[in-house]
Amino acid sequence: MARDPYDVLGVAKTASADDIKKAYRKLVKQLHPDLHPGDKKAAERFKDVASAYGIVGDADKRAKFDKGEIDAAGQEKPEQKFYREYADRGGARHYQPGGGFEDLGDLFSDLFGQAQAGGANMRGRNVHYRLDVDFLTAAQGGQQRITLPDGKQLGVTIPEGVTDGQTLRLKGLGHPGRGSGAAGDAMIEIHVKPHPFFERKGDDVASELAITIDEAVLGAKVEAPTISGRVMVTVPKAASSGQTLRLKGKGFRGKRGAQGDQLIRLKIVMPKAIDEELETFMKGWRERHAYNPRAE
Repeated sequence: MARDPYDVLGVAKTASADDIKKAYRKLVKQLHPDLHPGDKKAAERFKDVASAYGIVGDADKRAKFDKGEIDAAGQEKPEQKFYREYADRGGARHYQPGGGFEDLGDLFSDLFGQAQAGGANMRGRNVHYRLDVDFLTAAQGGQQRITLPDGKQLGVTIPEGVTDGQTLRLKGLGHPGRGSGAAGDAMIEIHVKPHPFFERKGDDVASELAITIDEAVLGAKVEAPTISGRVMVTVPKAASSGQTLRLKGKGFRGKRGAQGDQLIRLKIVMPKAIDEELETFMKGWRERHAYNPRAE
């Protein structure tokens, strides 16, 4: 018999959806089979955690569980199923406000006959997984593998431009159904890891590019990284720190197929040591061309 999903996740029945998700992620990190190779108990616990989150991590299922309509395994309770099927078949007509049931024999025949005929066929439950994806794989797409609770490896295709928090549905890869019921699905929640240089802004990519003082003054052609490789960009004359260059089509591919841009923020970086020549030149230049950018 499945344990209470709240107990499995170690949260109160009044816990918020965010608290439930945090508890689930914490347990997944602790119990993932990749961290406990050959440990059957850890694998079983991992499976229990995934199943529990499949109930209380889903708003509709959580509401049904809290109302007692489904059990801890996500299966509809017999009395609920029988009543629903009876009502769906027009069973309510047997009830008369003043006189009770017309025929108890017909009632029980309807209830239990229908349940016996159709109750064995039930769709399998969905299973939920978290998959960490690096920034560039999210941008370009690719293949990654996840370990299922039974230790099997599953290949997952990461679509180009996938977003953080997006859920991928793998049809038929959840829990098997009962009787002729279809299998559930595997629900893969994507979490994109941060990148040291790039940051996603919608379908655009933001980055920073360090330039020298002479490149800022005179302009230059410099190499800059993008999510698809390194390219040459033009730094205009008299460039300032904070100025942004836009590279068209170098961002993420959006849901409608359009490609975002890369936004490169320039940052003037001074040399670590100021030599005498540069200092003498700047003193003379300041005397002849002093200006105050803070007054503009």
